[in-house]
Amino acid sequence: MQAEEIIRKYATGERNFAGVALPEINLSRANLTGINFTDAILSIANLSGCNLSDANLSGAKLNVARLSGANLNKAKLNGAILNVANLVRANMSEAELMQAALIRAELIRADLSRANLKEANLNGADLREAKLRQVNLSGANLSEADMRGTSLAGANLEGATLSGTDLSRSDMSRADLTDADLRHANLSRVNLSGAILRGANLRWADLSGANLRWVDMTEAKLSGANLLGADLSNANLTNASCVHADLTQANLIRVEWMGADMSGATLTGAKLFGVSRYGLKTEGITCEWVDLSQHGDRSEIYKFTSEEAKQFFNQTRPLVRIIIDAPLDQNANFALAGAYHQISQESPVKIPPPSIDVGYRRTTVIFRMDSDTDIFSTAYLACLPFRDAESIQKNIITLMKMLQAHAINSHSKDTLRQIRQLSLVLNDTIQTVNKLKVLMPNGMNPEDISFFQAPTRILLSNSSDRGLQVFTHPNFGQRLMNNAGAMTGITGMAKSSDKLALPSLNLLVEFIQGFYYLES
Repeated sequence: MQAEEIIRKYATGERNFAGVALPEINLSRANLTGINFTDAILSIANLSGCNLSDANLSGAKLNVARLSGANLNKAKLNGAILNVANLVRANMSEAELMQAALIRAELIRADLSRANLKEANLNGADLREAKLRQVNLSGANLSEADMRGTSLAGANLEGATLSGTDLSRSDMSRADLTDADLRHANLSRVNLSGAILRGANLRWADLSGANLRWVDMTEAKLSGANLLGADLSNANLTNASCVHADLTQANLIRVEWMGADMSGATLTGAKLFGVSRYGLKTEGITCEWVDLSQHGDRSEIYKFTSEEAKQFFNQTRPLVRIIIDAPLDQNANFALAGAYHQISQESPVKIPPPSIDVGYRRTTVIFRMDSDTDIFSTAYLACLPFRDAESIQKNIITLMKMLQAHAINSHSKDTLRQIRQLSLVLNDTIQTVNKLKVLMPNGMNPEDISFFQAPTRILLSNSSDRGLQVFTHPNFGQRLMNNAGAMTGITGMAKSSDKLALPSLNLLVEFIQGFYYLES
Protein backbone atom coordinates (compact mmCIF):
# COMPACT_ATOMS: atom_id res chain seq x y z
CA MET A 1 0.00 0.00 0.00
CA GLN A 2 1.40 3.36 -1.05
CA ALA A 3 1.17 6.69 0.76
CA GLU A 4 -1.29 8.04 -1.84
CA GLU A 5 -3.67 5.16 -1.20
CA ILE A 6 -3.53 5.67 2.58
CA ILE A 7 -4.28 9.37 2.18
CA ARG A 8 -7.10 8.68 -0.34
CA LYS A 9 -8.79 6.06 1.86
CA TYR A 10 -8.41 8.32 4.89
CA ALA A 11 -10.06 11.15 2.95
CA THR A 12 -13.05 8.92 2.23
CA GLY A 13 -13.52 8.33 5.97
CA GLU A 14 -11.62 5.10 6.48
CA ARG A 15 -9.66 5.08 9.74
CA ASN A 16 -8.82 1.45 10.45
CA PHE A 17 -5.38 0.50 9.14
CA ALA A 18 -4.54 -1.91 11.94
CA GLY A 19 -1.73 -4.36 11.20
CA VAL A 20 -0.70 -2.83 7.87
CA ALA A 21 2.92 -3.16 6.78
CA LEU A 22 4.19 0.21 5.62
CA PRO A 23 7.97 0.22 6.12
CA GLU A 24 9.75 3.28 4.76
CA ILE A 25 6.48 4.93 3.74
CA ASN A 26 6.52 8.73 3.38
CA LEU A 27 3.53 10.37 5.04
CA SER A 28 5.25 13.56 6.10
CA ARG A 29 2.92 16.44 6.90
CA ALA A 30 -0.17 14.30 6.25
CA ASN A 31 -3.27 14.91 8.36
CA LEU A 32 -4.10 11.52 9.88
CA THR A 33 -5.78 12.55 13.11
CA GLY A 34 -7.62 9.69 14.83
CA ILE A 35 -6.18 7.03 12.48
CA ASN A 36 -5.85 3.43 13.73
CA PHE A 37 -2.35 2.08 13.14
CA THR A 38 -2.55 -0.59 15.86
CA ASP A 39 0.23 -3.17 15.40
CA ALA A 40 1.19 -1.53 12.10
CA ILE A 41 4.75 -1.83 10.76
CA LEU A 42 6.04 1.69 10.16
CA SER A 43 9.76 1.15 10.60
CA ILE A 44 11.92 3.80 8.94
CA ALA A 45 8.72 5.60 7.89
CA ASN A 46 8.78 9.34 7.31
CA LEU A 47 6.05 10.83 9.49
CA SER A 48 7.73 14.16 10.18
CA GLY A 49 5.26 16.99 10.63
CA CYS A 50 2.39 14.48 10.42
CA ASN A 51 -0.80 15.15 12.40
CA LEU A 52 -1.42 11.96 14.39
CA SER A 53 -3.35 13.50 17.28
CA ASP A 54 -5.77 11.02 18.89
CA ALA A 55 -4.30 8.29 16.66
CA ASN A 56 -3.99 4.71 17.90
CA LEU A 57 -0.48 3.36 17.34
CA SER A 58 -0.52 0.80 20.16
CA GLY A 59 1.91 -2.02 19.43
CA ALA A 60 3.09 -0.35 16.22
CA LYS A 61 6.68 -0.81 15.09
CA LEU A 62 8.25 2.58 14.46
CA ASN A 63 11.94 1.76 14.67
CA VAL A 64 14.10 4.53 13.21
CA ALA A 65 10.93 6.33 12.10
CA ARG A 66 11.07 10.06 11.43
CA LEU A 67 8.49 11.85 13.57
CA SER A 68 10.20 15.19 14.04
CA GLY A 69 7.64 17.94 14.56
CA ALA A 70 4.79 15.40 14.46
CA ASN A 71 1.59 16.03 16.39
CA LEU A 72 0.91 13.03 18.63
CA ASN A 73 -1.23 14.85 21.16
CA LYS A 74 -3.39 12.33 23.07
CA ALA A 75 -2.22 9.55 20.75
CA LYS A 76 -2.14 5.95 21.99
CA LEU A 77 1.29 4.35 21.67
CA ASN A 78 1.08 1.74 24.43
CA GLY A 79 3.60 -1.02 23.73
CA ALA A 80 4.79 0.73 20.56
CA ILE A 81 8.41 0.29 19.47
CA LEU A 82 10.10 3.59 18.69
CA ASN A 83 13.74 2.63 19.12
CA VAL A 84 16.12 5.19 17.58
CA ALA A 85 13.08 7.12 16.29
CA ASN A 86 13.43 10.84 15.56
CA LEU A 87 10.87 12.69 17.68
CA VAL A 88 12.64 16.04 17.83
CA ARG A 89 10.14 18.78 18.75
CA ALA A 90 7.25 16.29 18.49
CA ASN A 91 4.07 17.12 20.41
CA MET A 92 3.30 14.07 22.54
CA SER A 93 1.42 15.85 25.31
CA GLU A 94 -1.13 13.65 27.08
CA ALA A 95 -0.12 10.71 24.89
CA GLU A 96 -0.24 7.13 26.20
CA LEU A 97 3.09 5.34 25.92
CA MET A 98 2.83 2.70 28.62
CA GLN A 99 5.55 0.04 28.19
CA ALA A 100 6.62 1.68 24.94
CA ALA A 101 10.20 1.16 23.74
CA LEU A 102 12.09 4.37 22.98
CA ILE A 103 15.67 3.12 23.29
CA ARG A 104 18.09 5.78 22.04
CA ALA A 105 15.16 7.74 20.61
CA GLU A 106 15.71 11.43 19.84
CA LEU A 107 13.24 13.52 21.83
CA ILE A 108 15.08 16.84 21.90
CA ARG A 109 12.64 19.61 22.88
CA ALA A 110 9.70 17.22 22.51
CA ASP A 111 6.58 18.01 24.51
CA LEU A 112 5.53 15.05 26.68
CA SER A 113 3.63 17.03 29.29
CA ARG A 114 1.08 14.91 31.18
CA ALA A 115 1.91 11.90 28.97
CA ASN A 116 1.75 8.39 30.44
CA LEU A 117 5.07 6.57 29.99
CA LYS A 118 4.62 4.10 32.81
CA GLU A 119 7.26 1.34 32.55
CA ALA A 120 8.47 2.71 29.20
CA ASN A 121 12.04 1.98 28.10
CA LEU A 122 13.96 5.17 27.30
CA ASN A 123 17.43 3.75 27.83
CA GLY A 124 19.97 6.09 26.24
CA ALA A 125 17.26 8.40 24.88
CA ASP A 126 18.05 12.05 24.09
CA LEU A 127 15.56 14.22 25.97
CA ARG A 128 17.50 17.46 26.13
CA GLU A 129 15.25 20.41 26.95
CA ALA A 130 12.15 18.25 26.57
CA LYS A 131 8.94 19.18 28.37
CA LEU A 132 7.89 16.42 30.75
CA ARG A 133 5.75 18.36 33.20
CA GLN A 134 3.45 16.12 35.25
CA VAL A 135 4.44 13.15 33.10
CA ASN A 136 4.00 9.62 34.45
CA LEU A 137 7.35 7.83 34.25
CA SER A 138 6.78 5.46 37.15
CA GLY A 139 8.82 2.31 36.69
CA ALA A 140 10.34 3.66 33.48
CA ASN A 141 13.91 2.94 32.39
CA LEU A 142 15.78 6.19 31.73
CA SER A 143 19.28 4.92 32.42
CA GLU A 144 22.07 6.66 30.51
CA ALA A 145 19.52 9.09 29.02
CA ASP A 146 20.53 12.67 28.19
CA MET A 147 18.02 14.87 30.02
CA ARG A 148 19.98 18.08 30.37
CA GLY A 149 17.71 21.09 30.84
CA THR A 150 14.58 18.93 30.86
CA SER A 151 11.43 20.17 32.59
CA LEU A 152 10.07 17.46 34.91
CA ALA A 153 8.13 19.64 37.33
CA GLY A 154 5.51 17.57 39.16
CA ALA A 155 6.52 14.40 37.29
CA ASN A 156 5.90 10.91 38.66
CA LEU A 157 9.17 8.97 38.58
CA GLU A 158 8.36 6.55 41.37
CA GLY A 159 10.54 3.46 41.04
CA ALA A 160 12.10 4.74 37.82
CA THR A 161 15.64 3.80 36.79
CA LEU A 162 17.86 6.80 36.07
CA SER A 163 21.30 5.33 36.74
CA GLY A 164 23.98 7.25 34.86
CA THR A 165 21.38 9.69 33.52
CA ASP A 166 22.43 13.30 32.87
CA LEU A 167 19.80 15.55 34.46
CA SER A 168 22.01 18.57 34.99
CA ARG A 169 20.18 21.91 35.16
CA SER A 170 16.80 20.17 34.84
CA ASP A 171 13.67 21.35 36.64
CA MET A 172 12.41 18.48 38.81
CA SER A 173 10.58 20.57 41.38
CA ARG A 174 7.82 18.70 43.22
CA ALA A 175 8.64 15.51 41.29
CA ASP A 176 7.99 12.13 42.95
CA LEU A 177 11.15 10.00 42.85
CA THR A 178 10.22 7.58 45.61
CA ASP A 179 12.48 4.49 45.43
CA ALA A 180 13.98 5.71 42.15
CA ASP A 181 17.44 4.47 41.12
CA LEU A 182 19.71 7.49 40.48
CA ARG A 183 23.09 5.87 40.98
CA HIS A 184 25.91 7.84 39.32
CA ALA A 185 23.32 10.25 37.87
CA ASN A 186 24.39 13.81 37.03
CA LEU A 187 22.06 16.09 38.98
CA SER A 188 24.35 19.10 39.19
CA ARG A 189 22.44 22.38 39.53
CA VAL A 190 19.13 20.53 39.19
CA ASN A 191 16.02 22.03 40.78
CA LEU A 192 14.52 19.39 43.07
CA SER A 193 12.82 21.76 45.47
CA GLY A 194 9.84 20.13 47.16
CA ALA A 195 10.56 16.79 45.47
CA ILE A 196 9.99 13.39 47.10
CA LEU A 197 13.04 11.11 47.13
CA ARG A 198 12.02 8.70 49.89
CA GLY A 199 14.19 5.61 49.70
CA ALA A 200 15.79 6.78 46.45
CA ASN A 201 19.21 5.40 45.53
CA LEU A 202 21.54 8.35 44.91
CA ARG A 203 24.85 6.59 45.54
CA TRP A 204 27.73 8.44 43.87
CA ALA A 205 25.31 10.87 42.22
CA ASP A 206 26.51 14.39 41.42
CA LEU A 207 24.21 16.85 43.23
CA SER A 208 26.67 19.72 43.36
CA GLY A 209 24.94 23.09 43.43
CA ALA A 210 21.52 21.41 43.35
CA ASN A 211 18.39 23.06 44.76
CA LEU A 212 17.11 20.54 47.31
CA ARG A 213 15.07 22.90 49.48
CA TRP A 214 12.21 21.15 51.33
CA VAL A 215 13.03 17.85 49.60
CA ASP A 216 11.99 14.64 51.34
CA MET A 217 14.97 12.28 51.36
CA THR A 218 13.80 10.04 54.18
CA GLU A 219 15.87 6.82 54.11
CA ALA A 220 17.51 7.89 50.84
CA LYS A 221 20.88 6.37 49.95
CA LEU A 222 23.42 9.14 49.37
CA SER A 223 26.66 7.29 50.04
CA GLY A 224 29.51 8.85 48.09
CA ALA A 225 27.21 11.52 46.64
CA ASN A 226 28.65 14.92 45.68
CA LEU A 227 26.55 17.59 47.42
CA LEU A 228 29.15 20.34 47.20
CA GLY A 229 27.37 23.67 47.64
CA ALA A 230 23.91 22.07 47.41
CA ASP A 231 20.97 23.84 49.08
CA LEU A 232 19.26 21.35 51.44
CA SER A 233 17.58 23.94 53.67
CA ASN A 234 14.49 22.52 55.40
CA ALA A 235 15.09 19.13 53.78
CA ASN A 236 14.16 15.86 55.49
CA LEU A 237 17.11 13.46 55.68
CA THR A 238 15.70 11.28 58.44
CA ASN A 239 17.53 7.91 58.48
CA ALA A 240 19.30 8.78 55.22
CA SER A 241 22.67 7.18 54.47
CA CYS A 242 25.27 9.83 53.65
CA VAL A 243 28.38 7.71 54.19
CA HIS A 244 31.40 9.46 52.62
CA ALA A 245 29.10 12.05 51.02
CA ASP A 246 30.67 15.42 50.20
CA LEU A 247 28.59 18.18 51.84
CA THR A 248 31.28 20.85 51.65
CA GLN A 249 29.65 24.29 51.99
CA ALA A 250 26.19 22.73 51.62
CA ASN A 251 23.23 24.67 53.00
CA LEU A 252 21.75 22.51 55.77
CA ILE A 253 19.81 25.26 57.56
CA ARG A 254 16.93 23.71 59.53
CA VAL A 255 17.46 20.31 57.95
CA GLU A 256 15.89 17.32 59.74
CA TRP A 257 18.38 14.43 59.83
CA MET A 258 17.59 12.34 62.89
CA GLY A 259 19.11 8.89 62.44
CA ALA A 260 21.18 9.88 59.40
CA ASP A 261 24.47 8.08 58.86
CA MET A 262 27.14 10.72 58.16
CA SER A 263 30.09 8.40 58.70
CA GLY A 264 33.11 9.57 56.73
CA ALA A 265 31.17 12.52 55.28
CA THR A 266 32.77 15.92 54.61
CA LEU A 267 30.91 18.84 56.21
CA THR A 268 33.51 21.59 56.09
CA GLY A 269 31.85 24.97 55.56
CA ALA A 270 28.31 23.60 55.87
CA LYS A 271 25.57 26.01 56.94
CA LEU A 272 24.02 24.50 60.09
CA PHE A 273 21.74 27.09 61.68
CA GLY A 274 18.76 25.52 63.46
CA VAL A 275 20.04 21.96 63.01
CA SER A 276 19.87 19.44 65.83
CA ARG A 277 23.04 17.45 66.42
CA TYR A 278 21.73 14.34 68.12
CA GLY A 279 20.87 10.92 66.78
CA LEU A 280 23.57 11.09 64.08
CA LYS A 281 26.29 8.63 63.11
CA THR A 282 29.38 10.76 62.56
CA GLU A 283 32.35 8.44 62.88
CA GLY A 284 35.26 9.64 60.75
CA ILE A 285 33.62 12.87 59.54
CA THR A 286 35.77 15.68 58.11
CA CYS A 287 34.78 19.15 59.28
CA GLU A 288 37.22 22.02 59.73
CA TRP A 289 34.61 24.75 60.21
CA VAL A 290 30.86 25.41 59.95
CA ASP A 291 28.67 28.46 59.41
CA LEU A 292 26.07 28.89 62.17
CA SER A 293 24.69 32.24 61.02
CA GLN A 294 20.92 32.47 60.59
CA HIS A 295 21.12 33.46 56.92
CA GLY A 296 24.24 31.52 55.99
CA ASP A 297 26.24 34.73 55.51
CA ARG A 298 29.33 33.47 57.40
CA SER A 299 28.84 36.01 60.16
CA GLU A 300 29.19 33.19 62.73
CA ILE A 301 32.01 30.86 61.78
CA TYR A 302 33.06 28.08 64.16
CA LYS A 303 36.38 26.30 63.58
CA PHE A 304 37.16 22.87 65.01
CA THR A 305 39.90 20.45 65.72
CA SER A 306 39.01 16.90 64.74
CA GLU A 307 38.10 16.11 68.35
CA GLU A 308 35.95 19.24 68.69
CA ALA A 309 34.12 18.36 65.47
CA LYS A 310 33.39 14.91 66.86
CA GLN A 311 31.90 16.46 70.01
CA PHE A 312 29.93 19.04 68.00
CA PHE A 313 28.17 16.38 65.95
CA ASN A 314 27.42 14.10 68.88
CA GLN A 315 25.13 16.16 71.03
CA THR A 316 22.37 14.67 73.14
CA ARG A 317 18.82 15.88 73.13
CA PRO A 318 18.17 18.66 75.70
CA LEU A 319 15.91 17.52 78.52
CA VAL A 320 13.78 19.01 81.28
CA ARG A 321 13.02 16.54 84.06
CA ILE A 322 10.39 17.25 86.68
CA ILE A 323 10.64 14.69 89.48
CA ILE A 324 7.54 14.55 91.67
CA ASP A 325 7.90 12.95 95.09
CA ALA A 326 4.71 10.93 94.65
CA PRO A 327 3.42 8.11 92.44
CA LEU A 328 1.03 9.01 89.62
CA ASP A 329 -2.49 7.66 89.97
CA GLN A 330 -5.27 7.67 87.38
CA ASN A 331 -6.92 10.90 88.53
CA ALA A 332 -3.60 12.73 88.62
CA ASN A 333 -2.65 11.36 85.20
CA PHE A 334 -5.92 12.63 83.71
CA ALA A 335 -5.49 16.04 85.34
CA LEU A 336 -1.85 16.32 84.24
CA ALA A 337 -2.71 15.51 80.63
CA GLY A 338 -5.51 18.07 80.74
CA ALA A 339 -3.21 20.74 82.19
CA TYR A 340 -0.55 20.29 79.54
CA HIS A 341 -3.16 20.20 76.81
CA GLN A 342 -4.53 23.49 78.12
CA ILE A 343 -1.04 25.01 78.13
CA SER A 344 -0.38 23.92 74.55
CA GLN A 345 -3.74 25.26 73.41
CA GLU A 346 -3.45 28.66 75.07
CA SER A 347 0.27 29.29 74.84
CA PRO A 348 2.07 30.59 71.73
CA VAL A 349 5.24 29.19 73.31
CA LYS A 350 4.95 25.48 72.62
CA ILE A 351 6.27 22.67 74.81
CA PRO A 352 6.72 19.13 73.46
CA PRO A 353 4.52 16.32 74.76
CA PRO A 354 6.21 14.73 77.78
CA SER A 355 7.05 11.13 78.50
CA ILE A 356 6.22 9.91 82.02
CA ASP A 357 8.15 7.41 84.09
CA VAL A 358 6.08 6.21 87.06
CA GLY A 359 7.88 4.57 89.96
CA TYR A 360 6.68 3.15 93.27
CA ARG A 361 7.48 6.33 95.15
CA ARG A 362 8.18 8.97 92.51
CA THR A 363 7.11 10.14 89.07
CA THR A 364 9.39 11.71 86.47
CA VAL A 365 7.94 13.89 83.72
CA ILE A 366 10.45 14.31 80.85
CA PHE A 367 10.38 16.93 78.10
CA ARG A 368 12.72 16.44 75.13
CA MET A 369 13.60 19.46 72.99
CA ASP A 370 15.34 20.09 69.70
CA SER A 371 17.26 23.15 70.88
CA ASP A 372 19.11 24.25 74.01
CA THR A 373 17.58 27.67 73.51
CA ASP A 374 14.21 26.42 74.77
CA ILE A 375 15.43 24.67 77.91
CA PHE A 376 14.69 27.41 80.48
CA SER A 377 11.41 28.48 78.88
CA THR A 378 10.22 24.86 78.74
CA ALA A 379 11.00 24.39 82.43
CA TYR A 380 9.18 27.65 83.22
CA LEU A 381 6.02 26.39 81.45
CA ALA A 382 6.23 22.71 82.37
CA CYS A 383 6.13 23.34 86.12
CA LEU A 384 2.82 25.25 85.97
CA PRO A 385 0.52 22.42 87.17
CA PHE A 386 2.49 21.99 90.41
CA ARG A 387 2.28 23.85 93.70
CA ASP A 388 6.03 24.53 93.54
CA ALA A 389 5.64 26.44 90.26
CA GLU A 390 6.08 29.90 91.76
CA SER A 391 9.31 28.96 93.56
CA ILE A 392 10.66 27.16 90.49
CA GLN A 393 9.94 30.15 88.31
CA LYS A 394 11.65 32.50 90.79
CA ASN A 395 14.75 30.31 90.64
CA ILE A 396 14.76 30.35 86.83
CA ILE A 397 14.49 34.14 86.77
CA THR A 398 17.30 34.41 89.32
CA LEU A 399 19.50 32.14 87.22
CA MET A 400 18.86 34.30 84.19
CA LYS A 401 19.83 37.43 86.12
CA MET A 402 23.04 35.69 87.19
CA LEU A 403 23.81 34.93 83.56
CA GLN A 404 23.07 38.47 82.47
CA ALA A 405 25.45 39.87 85.09
CA HIS A 406 28.10 37.37 84.02
CA ALA A 407 27.67 38.36 80.37
CA ILE A 408 28.15 42.04 81.18
CA ASN A 409 31.23 41.36 83.32
CA SER A 410 32.76 39.05 80.73
CA HIS A 411 32.94 41.81 78.08
CA SER A 412 32.39 39.08 75.49
CA LYS A 413 30.14 39.90 72.54
CA ASP A 414 29.41 36.22 71.93
CA THR A 415 28.43 35.66 75.56
CA LEU A 416 26.22 38.77 75.54
CA ARG A 417 24.53 37.62 72.36
CA GLN A 418 23.90 34.13 73.70
CA ILE A 419 22.47 35.31 77.02
CA ARG A 420 20.36 37.89 75.22
CA GLN A 421 18.86 35.10 73.11
CA LEU A 422 17.99 33.07 76.20
CA SER A 423 16.54 36.13 77.92
CA LEU A 424 14.31 37.01 74.97
CA VAL A 425 12.88 33.49 74.78
CA LEU A 426 12.30 33.38 78.54
CA ASN A 427 10.70 36.85 78.59
CA ASP A 428 8.23 35.75 75.92
CA THR A 429 7.42 32.71 78.04
CA ILE A 430 6.93 34.79 81.20
CA GLN A 431 4.45 37.02 79.38
CA THR A 432 2.63 33.92 78.15
CA VAL A 433 2.43 32.48 81.67
CA ASN A 434 1.01 35.73 83.04
CA LYS A 435 -1.74 35.53 80.44
CA LEU A 436 -2.37 31.87 81.22
CA LYS A 437 -2.87 32.65 84.88
CA VAL A 438 -5.52 35.19 83.93
CA LEU A 439 -7.21 32.85 81.47
CA MET A 440 -7.08 29.79 83.76
CA PRO A 441 -7.23 30.91 87.40
CA ASN A 442 -8.50 27.60 88.73
CA GLY A 443 -7.33 24.93 86.30
CA MET A 444 -3.57 24.91 86.69
CA ASN A 445 -3.17 23.83 90.35
CA PRO A 446 -5.95 21.41 91.23
CA GLU A 447 -6.09 21.68 95.02
CA ASP A 448 -8.06 18.50 95.40
CA ILE A 449 -5.37 16.21 93.91
CA SER A 450 -2.47 15.61 96.31
CA PHE A 451 -0.07 14.66 93.49
CA PHE A 452 0.23 18.30 92.44
CA GLN A 453 1.01 19.38 96.02
CA ALA A 454 3.95 17.00 96.36
CA PRO A 455 7.56 18.30 96.56
CA THR A 456 9.36 18.52 93.24
CA ARG A 457 12.85 18.64 91.79
CA ILE A 458 13.76 20.20 88.42
CA LEU A 459 16.79 18.93 86.50
CA LEU A 460 18.01 20.20 83.13
CA SER A 461 20.33 18.42 80.68
CA ASN A 462 21.84 20.30 77.75
CA SER A 463 22.94 19.02 74.36
CA SER A 464 26.42 18.25 75.70
CA ASP A 465 24.80 16.03 78.36
CA ARG A 466 25.71 18.42 81.17
CA GLY A 467 23.21 18.59 83.99
CA LEU A 468 21.93 21.47 86.09
CA GLN A 469 19.68 21.29 89.15
CA VAL A 470 17.36 24.29 89.04
CA PHE A 471 15.15 23.56 92.03
CA THR A 472 14.65 21.06 94.83
CA HIS A 473 11.91 21.47 97.44
CA PRO A 474 13.32 21.35 101.01
CA ASN A 475 10.99 18.46 101.84
CA PHE A 476 11.81 16.44 98.72
CA GLY A 477 12.47 12.84 99.76
CA GLN A 478 11.23 13.40 103.31
CA ARG A 479 7.51 12.81 102.97
CA LEU A 480 5.89 10.58 105.59
CA MET A 481 4.79 7.05 104.74
CA ASN A 482 2.28 5.02 106.68
CA ASN A 483 2.57 1.29 107.11
CA ALA A 484 0.61 0.60 103.95
CA GLY A 485 2.85 2.84 101.90
CA ALA A 486 0.14 5.45 101.36
CA MET A 487 1.25 9.04 101.02
CA THR A 488 0.44 11.32 103.95
CA GLY A 489 1.25 14.81 105.09
CA ILE A 490 1.78 16.23 101.61
CA THR A 491 -0.92 18.85 101.58
CA GLY A 492 0.09 20.04 105.03
CA MET A 493 3.75 20.65 104.19
CA ALA A 494 5.03 24.19 104.33
CA LYS A 495 5.75 25.92 101.05
CA SER A 496 9.35 26.09 99.99
CA SER A 497 11.43 28.78 101.61
CA ASP A 498 12.25 31.98 99.80
CA LYS A 499 15.96 31.17 99.98
CA LEU A 500 16.27 27.96 98.03
CA ALA A 501 19.68 26.59 97.05
CA LEU A 502 20.83 27.68 93.60
CA PRO A 503 23.67 26.27 91.52
CA SER A 504 26.91 28.22 91.65
CA LEU A 505 27.75 30.70 88.91
CA ASN A 506 30.57 28.45 87.71
CA LEU A 507 28.22 25.49 87.29
CA LEU A 508 25.68 27.69 85.53
CA VAL A 509 28.25 29.12 83.11
CA GLU A 510 29.61 25.65 82.34
CA PHE A 511 26.07 24.51 81.65
CA ILE A 512 25.51 27.36 79.17
CA GLN A 513 28.86 26.77 77.51
CA GLY A 514 27.69 23.23 76.82
CA PHE A 515 25.01 24.66 74.53
CA TYR A 516 27.80 25.23 72.01
CA TYR A 517 25.64 27.71 70.11
CA LEU A 518 22.22 29.29 70.33
CA GLU A 519 19.87 30.19 67.49
CA SER A 520 19.07 33.80 66.75
